[in-house]
Amino acid sequence: MNEKRALLPIAVALLVLLAAAASSLAAGPPSASPLPPKRLAPVKVRHVNPLVTRKLRRTTWRWQAVMGLRRSHSMAPLRSIRALRFWRGHARAVARLAARPPHRRAWLCIHRYEGSWRDSGDPYWGGLQMDRGFMHSYAARDLLRRGLANRWSPLEQMWVAERAYRNGRGFYPWPNTARYCGLI
Repeated sequence: MNEKRALLPIAVALLVLLAAAASSLAAGPPSASPLPPKRLAPVKVRHVNPLVTRKLRRTTWRWQAVMGLRRSHSMAPLRSIRALRFWRGHARAVARLAARPPHRRAWLCIHRYEGSWRDSGDPYWGGLQMDRGFMHSYAARDLLRRGLANRWSPLEQMWVAERAYRNGRGFYPWPNTARYCGLI
C-alpha cells in the first residue's frame, strides 16, 4: 500500500509535464522575439567630392607650414566621409590656432610703429618691415611661393616673426620699436 501512495505523486507530476509539452507543441515553434522582425534600411553610400577634401588638406598643410608645425596625415581615401571629417576638423583647429600667435600684442605694437601691412618700400617690406635676408631665413617657402612680405597676410607676417623669435632672435630685429613697446 505504501508503494501505491508513492507512485501517485510521481504519476501526477508526469501527467503535468506531458500536458505542458503537448500544449507547447500545439502552439508552434517558439519565436525569438514577440516583436515583428525589423526591416534593415539599405546602406546609403555617400560619395564625397575629393576636390573639397584636397582643398581642406591644402589649407591645413599651408597653415601648419606657416606656424612651423608638422603636417597632419590621414590614411582614409580622399573620397570617403571619414577623410572629409578628418580634414575639416583639422582645418578648423589649425585656423583657430593660427588666428592667435603667441606674441600677437607685441607684433601689433611693433607694427604700429613700423608701417602698413602692405608696405612695399625697399629694403623693408610688410607691416613688420622684414628685409630680404630675414624673409629668406624664416620664410623661404613663403618667399618663393607668394613673393615679398607685403603680399602676405598680417597673420602670416606675425607667424614668420614668431618663428624668428622662437629661434632665439627675440624682438631684437626691431630694436627701436621693441623698446618703444617695452619688449626689450
